[in-house]
Amino acid sequence: MRAKDKIIERKKLAGILANLREQGKKIVFTNGCFDLLHVGHVRYLNKAKQYGNVLVVALNTDASVRRLKGKTRPLVPQRERAEILGGLAAVDYVTFFQEETPEAIISELKPQILVKGADYKIKDIVGNRFMKDHNGRVVRIPLAQGQSTSNIIKSIVKKYG
Repeated sequence: MRAKDKIIERKKLAGILANLREQGKKIVFTNGCFDLLHVGHVRYLNKAKQYGNVLVVALNTDASVRRLKGKTRPLVPQRERAEILGGLAAVDYVTFFQEETPEAIISELKPQILVKGADYKIKDIVGNRFMKDHNGRVVRIPLAQGQSTSNIIKSIVKKYG
């Protein structure tokens, strides 16, 4: 499947995922900004995919990223970020969310596995309650040390600023 074809509007994706669950597929969900894709992201997404058959990435919209990270972000527009993510073999679907948290989209898409970075405590992970209430599972994946978009930006500014 082409990268652009993996970008699906969330209501349509909910139907696709319902059909896949009926076929016995295990749906894995994660979310984030994924502004400048780096090796930490790739390792994280590859590991996330290992927990099921279908990996869904819910991507913060540009407006959502600005609220979270400040007015200078994102560096890469949401459609481009989505296409880059869709180009990864581990990622099956990409969709967008603009809410402050992914709680609504998690309850819409109903994954069986919710994946977040190990920098989050289970009790603080948005969607944890939904997963418990629906016999799902929350998995925390260790992050690659020193890998972050913020660190890349700092390095660029230091070298070229």
